[in-house]
Amino acid sequence: MAASDRPVFPVVGDGSGIEPDRKLHPEELQLALRNKALPLEGLRYDVTPTGLHYLLVHYDIPAVDAQTWRLTVGGHVRQPLTLTLADLQRRPARTLPVTLECAGDGRALLEPRPVSQPWLAGAVGNAAWTGTPLRGILDEAGLEDDVVEILLTGLDRGIEGGVEQDYQRSLPLDTALDDDVLVAWAMNDRPLEPQHGYPVRVIVPGWYGMTHVKWLRSIEALSVPFDGYQHTAYRYSQSRDEPGEPVTLMRVRSLLIPPGIPDFLTRTRVVQAGPVELRGRAWSGYGPITRVEVSVDGGASWNDAEVSPPPGVHAWQAWRYAWDASRAGEYELCCRAHDRAGNVQPVEQYWTARGMGNNAVHRVRVLVRAS
Repeated sequence: MAASDRPVFPVVGDGSGIEPDRKLHPEELQLALRNKALPLEGLRYDVTPTGLHYLLVHYDIPAVDAQTWRLTVGGHVRQPLTLTLADLQRRPARTLPVTLECAGDGRALLEPRPVSQPWLAGAVGNAAWTGTPLRGILDEAGLEDDVVEILLTGLDRGIEGGVEQDYQRSLPLDTALDDDVLVAWAMNDRPLEPQHGYPVRVIVPGWYGMTHVKWLRSIEALSVPFDGYQHTAYRYSQSRDEPGEPVTLMRVRSLLIPPGIPDFLTRTRVVQAGPVELRGRAWSGYGPITRVEVSVDGGASWNDAEVSPPPGVHAWQAWRYAWDASRAGEYELCCRAHDRAGNVQPVEQYWTARGMGNNAVHRVRVLVRAS
């Protein structure tokens, strides 16, 4: 059956009826039910509770027995290694709060919408990850002089783009040797849950979530760049035939905790007239957030919010803004962040064929009711 012949599910619009040009394919609905975003009210937590953290599983969640699981380290190394979970946990350990965001977050807001996991907003979380630095493992294995990348392979296997594959991503050597890149076995002071990569996954601070390979089974030192499917799939391009630029560090972004209470169907927010404190989070893979602006008129005017320091160098930052919502009416709230590298969230999203790196200003519709 051709994609154009498949049944589609209409997406409800503003409550006045059905918008026939915005539809979900059954495949997208199936993906949406398997994966989940952070409820935006969950942005209130400095550290995201494990059950609220966003989740994307490309294929199936592997069944892994930690007693028989082994991590192999090979390729262009002088001393190949085979490590158990206990071996890893005897190594020097670190715990880091790290913000992870899916590269496709916000894809469902694009026009036309690339068909894939239909994220709206909230494919993000900030957890405390415990593990041992990848660099120590690579140093013990002894990298050959010709190594340029480190290939990470997970236990999850499937078919994507017509290619049967293990989930694999590689890191540039300088990134892999960063002391904050972890081979992690714990999330929020507990062993990894199955859906989050049990028993071991990789954490690469600052990079989009596709890089943080779960259910890690092997580490391989490469003398030539990796060109597997998961590298070619994550690109910024105007068509899927173009090579485009690789997706790497998270773009600067902020999200708003929706104020008041929601309408069940449309999620439009309702608040009582009077002072309203607006709060949210902001982050960037390019450095700390230096400024957050808030608009209550859909972006026509902007005011500075108060930005808190990050709880860790790789963690999101809280912001707050005092809104005088004394006049009843309909409003569109927006927020946009600036980072130390000079990057600013765009008002309108730049379209890409794969729907990657969407970081346009967050918009929330609010109805202010007279007291």
